Order: sequence, then structure tokens, then C-alpha cells
Amino acid sequence: MRPVALIVLLSIATAAAADKDKPRFAPGPASSYPGHQTMDKITIAAVPFLSDEQAHTAFDKVNPYKHGVLPVLVVFENGTGKTLRLDLVAELVDTDGKHIDATPATDVMRIGGVTKPPKLPGQNPLPFPTRKPKGPLNIPEIETRAFAPHMLPDRDMASGFFYFQADYRPGVRLYITGIKDPATGKDYFYFEVPLERQ
Repeated sequence: MRPVALIVLLSIATAAAADKDKPRFAPGPASSYPGHQTMDKITIAAVPFLSDEQAHTAFDKVNPYKHGVLPVLVVFENGTGKTLRLDLVAELVDTDGKHIDATPATDVMRIGGVTKPPKLPGQNPLPFPTRKPKGPLNIPEIETRAFAPHMLPDRDMASGFFYFQADYRPGVRLYITGIKDPATGKDYFYFEVPLERQ
């Protein structure tokens, strides 16, 4: 075997072994977290990810909280006996009652990246291909771990992150709306889930 081929095979084996050593991200049932609320047979948990240890399980080597972004894991359990439509809107409610909108995952990935300089007169008007800015949060896990389900069957569970450009303080809550019965179009009542540290 040629030395180059051997090096390639060894690097592939090393990468595969490293992936096996990574902790698997698997949230528990919503009712297992201290910050959860149950109403109308729906249980929602909200978990702020603050520590490096927590962040490592979901975002590998990056801790978004150290870069000004508070990731909140939302775990949703449906026990209603019917499928639910989830057009979730999440807001952080601080201790003063101020509502803070979630930041879309694609915007989070740009935080801290290099921005494109403005066009100056006389420059070529044709756009050039641009690369995504290489900020510290430009990692695939930010987008792949974001809360994405839109339909949730009965007795099923869904989870994912909402991101907020905010600090964590005791007493902060997550305000969630956008839960519907697709058959009737009826909206379920809002949830206001306390964010409790793990």
C-alpha cells in the first residue's frame, strides 16, 4: 500500500473514532427537567445551556453563551390524543416583564463574523460569490439543533433550541405560543415556562 493511501485511511479511522467518543445529544422527557409546565396534556420543558459541559453535549467545542447567545433547549411532549401543529414563537421574559424575541439560527451563525465592507462609488456592480462569515458560532450544530418540527403526533416528543441575545438571570421565563389543533384551527393557551439551571 502506498504511504499516501495509508495516511488517508488512518486519518479516516481516527476521525471515525473521534465521532464515537463524542457524547450523543439526547434530551430526556420534558417532565424530567425542573423547569417544565403541563397544561391540556402538553408538557414543555425549557433548559438554559450555560456551562461548557452542557454546551459540549449539543455544540461540540463551542459554548454559545460565552459569545453572548443564550441557547434554550425546549422539549415538547404531546399527550393530547391528537396531532398538534407547532408554529412556535418563543420569547424570553426577563424579571422586569420585558419580552425578548428569539434570534433565528442563521443570524446566530453570523454573530462575531466579519461583515462585508460597503460598496464604494466606481466599484464593479456585479456581485461576487461570498462566503459565510467565519464567526465563532458559525458551526452546523447551531442550525441543525434549532427547534424545527411543525407537526407532532400524539404520544410523541420533539426538542430543539431557541437562541436569545440575552443574559440568564434567575426568574427568567420562556413564553411560548403557536400550538394549534390542525383539525379545528383552535389555538392552545400560551405556556410560560421557568428557566431553571441544571
